[in-house]
Amino acid sequence: MIAIARRFARLLSTSLSRNFVYRLLARRSIAGLLRRCAPPLLGAAVAASGPATAWAQNAGTVDSPWVRNINAEATKALGDAGALGLAAIPLDGPGQAQYLNADTLMSPGSIVKVITTYAALEILGPNYRWDTTLLTDGRIEGEVLKGNLYLRFGGDPKLTIERLWTTLGELPGMGIRRIDGNLVLDGSHYRLAAGQPAFEDNGDNPNAPFLVAPSPYLSNLNLQQFHLLADERGVRAWATPALPQVAIDNQVKAAPAGTCPGRDDFTWQPVASGDGRITLTVSGTLPRNCRSSTYLSLLPQATYSAALIRKLLTDYGVAITGQDALARAPDTARELASTTSPDLVTMVRDVNKWSSNVMARSLLLTIGAHTRGEQEQDDVAAGLRALRSWLESKGVDTAGLVIDNGAGLSRASRLTPRQVLQLLQQAWRSPFAVDLLSSMPIIATDGTMTRRLRNTALAGEGRIKTGSLDHVRSIAGFVRDRNQTTWAVAAMVNHNPAWNGQAVLDKVLYNLHYKPPAS
Repeated sequence: MIAIARRFARLLSTSLSRNFVYRLLARRSIAGLLRRCAPPLLGAAVAASGPATAWAQNAGTVDSPWVRNINAEATKALGDAGALGLAAIPLDGPGQAQYLNADTLMSPGSIVKVITTYAALEILGPNYRWDTTLLTDGRIEGEVLKGNLYLRFGGDPKLTIERLWTTLGELPGMGIRRIDGNLVLDGSHYRLAAGQPAFEDNGDNPNAPFLVAPSPYLSNLNLQQFHLLADERGVRAWATPALPQVAIDNQVKAAPAGTCPGRDDFTWQPVASGDGRITLTVSGTLPRNCRSSTYLSLLPQATYSAALIRKLLTDYGVAITGQDALARAPDTARELASTTSPDLVTMVRDVNKWSSNVMARSLLLTIGAHTRGEQEQDDVAAGLRALRSWLESKGVDTAGLVIDNGAGLSRASRLTPRQVLQLLQQAWRSPFAVDLLSSMPIIATDGTMTRRLRNTALAGEGRIKTGSLDHVRSIAGFVRDRNQTTWAVAAMVNHNPAWNGQAVLDKVLYNLHYKPPAS
């Protein structure tokens, strides 16, 4: 059993991660742990906490000194007693379950990703991988491939430029220097209905990375990194990868050495022309010896991927004489090379640590493609159907629940704190609990929790997925109290504005650790 515990702990990436799991497993054997970790049913937990008093705002609120304190803090900070919804329960030790507006449907933000990633681990399996394949319908004569070059996408959420570079490098290795045919992208792996709804962001940057939509043709997260450098020559500007469809108009002024500005001190303005090309004008001031960069998504996914493939082949000295096209590879096409993604556990870690919207939405598409019926033509709808069915199989009450894209990047999504807590309880008992926990940001250490609760001695004491939208702040995950009891906690702030909701949620975690509700 100790060997198994150590094997689980090695899955985690940091010493803090290892400490979290070792201390979790060290108390008893795995079998004992599973018995001990099975928490009481939510209904029983509520009953144990005593009947609600007249103070309770609704059936989802338990009257306790702990809840009263948190409610007072939230009301003071937000000016609204109904802005905070909260549910917390001890999983492996003493403590009293706590609920505040726990049955109120609220906008959850990115904590929806906990649902999507946990479902993916159970539905697809932790070792699930995606294949991307190069094929041809032609023949090789000397240094010339006479025929089309197909790239068959397999739905990989993170097909990076590095992996594409390695895979395409096999062509010159085979002696191919010219392709007399078209570059054809095959996106038939996914079935998508026309007119997928776009997220209406309130910001002023429609090209921001978090807005990239999933696509059958997704590669390299559909991003370019734009760089600025001030040196003795003036200010230089360039892009990685450099694609011919995007030109940079550098209007940044050089300045004497001084304090380096932040990325928000520059204006990046793309202007599209009629031929599909984009001119990106950048303006601002950059002191000597300073540099800055930003990521933008400027091209449609199919255009971006075709341009990236052509650039990489050009770098290898391989020319393509034909055009770009979108079509399914014929069944008779033969494979030239392929690349396989890292396993699902690795992908889930990227999704939750850094809250990647496009990767989470791609996971939903993968669930849909994996579970769809023969007649289903929309993998988003199939994925959402599979999610709801899976949640119900876990005993989660789905009444009123709305999930529309798997990432929480939505104004329409609705969850109650109790529904999220029910899922966290199930995740705690899951065979894939360690995989899910290791993917979640560690308090004051990494991911989206890097800068939160610093200097509070809570570093490493919890794993928390965060969420943030206009008028929304949220958390979901696990935190350990000073008595070494682990709590599942889900909390959401819906308020205009919600920026100070983060401090309220941090107070929830702080109080669970230092002032855990007594049994």
